[in-house]
Amino acid sequence: MSTTTTTTDKNTDTKAPADTKAAVSRVADSAATPDKNSKLASDQGTTSIADIVVQKVAGLAAREVRGVHDLGGGAARAFGAIRDRIPGASASIGQGVSVEVGETQAAVDLELVVEYGVAIAELARAVRRNVINAIEQMTGLDVVEVNINVNDVYIPGDDDERPVQSSRVQ
Repeated sequence: MSTTTTTTDKNTDTKAPADTKAAVSRVADSAATPDKNSKLASDQGTTSIADIVVQKVAGLAAREVRGVHDLGGGAARAFGAIRDRIPGASASIGQGVSVEVGETQAAVDLELVVEYGVAIAELARAVRRNVINAIEQMTGLDVVEVNINVNDVYIPGDDDERPVQSSRVQ
């Protein structure tokens, strides 16, 4: 027969296991004091990085790697093609990139279109390495993962505009 030690919280007069109280206390203590090992927190204050910043850095870093034709899924690329035809519209650097950003860490998901003939496994390693280096150097965040989804292969001449067939009836 096992026994559980409990403590009573004097403010709420409820009982909870002693180990739970200790865990809650440690989390509260760590949240109250800045992490001295973090590049983004110090005694003078903290720096927070917005998701869009990490998204843009990851998008640019992925596009730098030879063999990456484009980022994004079919719908995102189609919307981007329409946007490119609008005067004054700018291309979305973050297209095909989704991120989760915490206080000290970031995770990235990429959707790539690769050029035909490129070794995809090697390309994925190069993209992952470039994205991690860029984010860690520019933001000071630790990148915990970069997931890559290759959703298309670009074949030269495949996306060229084809002549519009005229209607048989005028």
